[in-house]
Amino acid sequence: MTQSRTFTIGAAMFAAVAFVGSAAIAEDSVLVQSTTSTQNSGLYKYLLPKFTEKTGIKVHVVAVGTGQAIKNAKNCDGDVLLVHAKPSEEKFVAEGYGVKRSDLMYNDFVIVGPPTDPAKVGGMKDAPAALKKIMAAKAAFASRGDNSGTHKKERILWKAAGVDPKTGSGAWYRETGSGMGATLNIGVGMGAYVMTDRATWISFKNKGDYKIQVEGDANLFNQYGVILVNPAKCPSVKKAASQKFIDWLLSKEGQKTIAEYKLGGKQLFFPNAAKGQM
Repeated sequence: MTQSRTFTIGAAMFAAVAFVGSAAIAEDSVLVQSTTSTQNSGLYKYLLPKFTEKTGIKVHVVAVGTGQAIKNAKNCDGDVLLVHAKPSEEKFVAEGYGVKRSDLMYNDFVIVGPPTDPAKVGGMKDAPAALKKIMAAKAAFASRGDNSGTHKKERILWKAAGVDPKTGSGAWYRETGSGMGATLNIGVGMGAYVMTDRATWISFKNKGDYKIQVEGDANLFNQYGVILVNPAKCPSVKKAASQKFIDWLLSKEGQKTIAEYKLGGKQLFFPNAAKGQM
């Protein structure tokens, strides 16, 4: 298992990731493997300084797709996992890589698209039915295609629609292999529909004339969970500092802080730690 540590330093870490020996990260610090959606939304810039001010513990974040974040955590490259693909998170714990999974917060996914709405899905609340119409119209659709939490959810919805978008791969269905912000940029550039988490969409600066076309389906619910990486599997885990961070996130203070994060008066994440833990 690797002894290296990967961490982000501000927005520049989307372009470069620095690797340092585990000894270089102080005992009063935590390394979190997380998603691009939480990073792109600006949540960590708002949340983490408040925790550090209270505890003196610094938190470094690796922002990648959920699938990669889980893989990194399995390789002992992290102390805490904070992602949004509950079945995969539960499997991570069941296999002994995580100590315990707790619900942390939620928002939802939306499907955005150009105002011309070539597949005529605007206003629909049935996401699988909307995707089926997009495929029938062979309207451009940009997918992350990166095994992220968003991509995992998208695949579930395509399956519920009873269609396989891979039949249109390279034609109307384009897999970017990129994070949420980059995929939105590509999608807007090519006039494609894109499924995104609402927080990233609210914070996205390059919307142009794009708008939300599909929302409100219960199937678009987007739950985030937090897990301590198991020290029994990964002795390098900073157990005390990491548990303190998790406990703070799940506390009334941490949950209130998450709820208070807004952009343009809109709340991006909704805390629900009290409602579901395992």
